[in-house]
Amino acid sequence: MKFMKLGSKPDAFQTEGDSIRYVATDLATDIVINIGDVKFYLHKFPLLSKSACLQKLVATSNEENSNEIHIQDIPGGPAAFEICAKFCYSMTVTLNAYNVAAARCAAEYLEMYENVEKGNLIYKIDVFLNSSIFMSWKDSIIVLQTAKSLLPWSEELKVVSHCLDSIASKASMDPAKVEWSYTYNRKKLPTENGNSPQWNGVKKTHTVPKDWWVEDLCELHIDLYKQVIVNIRTKGRVSNDIIGEALNAYALRRLPGFRKGMIQSSDFMKYRSLVETIMWLLPTDKGRVSCSFLLRLLRAATLLDCGEKDRNELMKRAGQQLEDATVSDLLIRAAAEETTMFDVDIVQSLVEEFVTNERSAQNNLYLEDEYQEIRSPKFASGASKVKVAKLVDGYLAEIARDPNLPLSKFVNLADMVSSFARPSHDGLYRAIDMYLKEHPGISKSDRKRICRLMDCRKLSADACMHAVQNERLPLRVVVQVLFFEQVKASANAGNSTPDLPASIRALLPGGSHGSSRSTTTNPEDDWDTAPTAEDIKALKGQLTSLRLGSNPGDRNGHDIARNDAEKVAAGRMKGLVMSKIFSKLWSGKERNGDISSSDTSESPGSANAEETKSTPSRSRRPSVS
Repeated sequence: MKFMKLGSKPDAFQTEGDSIRYVATDLATDIVINIGDVKFYLHKFPLLSKSACLQKLVATSNEENSNEIHIQDIPGGPAAFEICAKFCYSMTVTLNAYNVAAARCAAEYLEMYENVEKGNLIYKIDVFLNSSIFMSWKDSIIVLQTAKSLLPWSEELKVVSHCLDSIASKASMDPAKVEWSYTYNRKKLPTENGNSPQWNGVKKTHTVPKDWWVEDLCELHIDLYKQVIVNIRTKGRVSNDIIGEALNAYALRRLPGFRKGMIQSSDFMKYRSLVETIMWLLPTDKGRVSCSFLLRLLRAATLLDCGEKDRNELMKRAGQQLEDATVSDLLIRAAAEETTMFDVDIVQSLVEEFVTNERSAQNNLYLEDEYQEIRSPKFASGASKVKVAKLVDGYLAEIARDPNLPLSKFVNLADMVSSFARPSHDGLYRAIDMYLKEHPGISKSDRKRICRLMDCRKLSADACMHAVQNERLPLRVVVQVLFFEQVKASANAGNSTPDLPASIRALLPGGSHGSSRSTTTNPEDDWDTAPTAEDIKALKGQLTSLRLGSNPGDRNGHDIARNDAEKVAAGRMKGLVMSKIFSKLWSGKERNGDISSSDTSESPGSANAEETKSTPSRSRRPSVS
């Protein structure tokens, strides 16, 4: 920190209590100056020789036969006046970044100009400011902070504007030319702090990051911070990416709980103003601010009840880059008066904005100039949609734990991304299973409705393994999962799909080749109707033949033999799954009295019957949740 010493005489100012200051000399004082609640017992001659203001006030007091002067509005108060008084006495006084602005404003108030005396206080302070303070990065920030309490004097004297220009100019410099100290909280490398064995006593230089100035500016009040950022942007040498990082760092420092998506303070008016200012400062071009930051800002704006226009603008911008968000970013707490835990409506609006923006972007691609950079619409749009679909699946799995979440909100949000092609529905299955687990009392029709969201053909082997053992799923879904798994096995083995009995086909959408999302109409009872014993036996026999059937003539090499072994192992696993599910169907029919004991004794259709017997009961099978 820069400093300047003025005067050469010892400091003779003494204090008596909190409200009396006096000069300890043999000469009696002849004037009392009241600055606020503090009385200064001083001498007229040294003061009048340097202050035109005091000359006028003393002249007025002499006319009134009084030796007491009252000054209530001097900038900087008693502390700043004491600096000016010590200068008049030529006593030693030290100026630094913390007191120089107040001393400058007080000297201006007291009219300590050059025409009163050469080398007066105003001149000396201006030299110090221009030659030292405004040349220093951190001193300029400190002076700017102290200047806030000295308004409007500090603005009229251009102390604020000089600080702003100094800070903005330094922040806009080429990082390679930064030679002053700055705050940058990062983990230092061994070569930067001298702990490296290869250091050899010579400190290696390191590259100054482009955002080196961000953390130091977080010390500023929001009003001053706004002015600094505006000045930096006006100079046009700092990218909007860095501006976005700076705003994010400021929000994290100044908004308690911002990182966790909650505002931990009762001073809502203060923080609402802060959030609204940050939103006003955000760069307007897309992608310059991270989606995570925009969503945290949206959460804060919602909690603080910021203006609807500002929130809608934030929602629009976040929706346009929703593919970059995470599930935790979307978990926005609902208002206190709401029954649900999370604000699902905001997320639905974000997805709507994403869909609208994607549609608009695809239309604009056809209108682009041939000399402009053109990206592949299918790749870019498809990749973004897959990311958003997975994001929504993960979000649904989280909000499904809310016992008060209406099924309509779950289904409506899932439907918004149902047209987004994605290779797997495992995430959606997990969300559906979680909802069924946390809402065991939903009706049969609601259970069917939520399960129609899922395409059984897009479940992985692990998800299928879980689904066929999942007692929360309707029977029709289980049969669909099992059937499509066997279709895959049949295709891999090069065999054709077997004909299925009519009652089994009735449980499959579109005959036997659709998905659970098919629009074909089926009787509602088909969801819970079990096939007859003959149909079960026929299907089990056909599926078993699919698993075990092979062509011996093809086994003529090491690679083919290894592939056959893998197919047999896979067949055994699928056989186990088939045995489990059809054992369930079989036992269900037994309980309904539809299967005789002779039928049951003939039911084994899998080579894994012993494994099936040892399988734990359905009530103990785990859930993917």
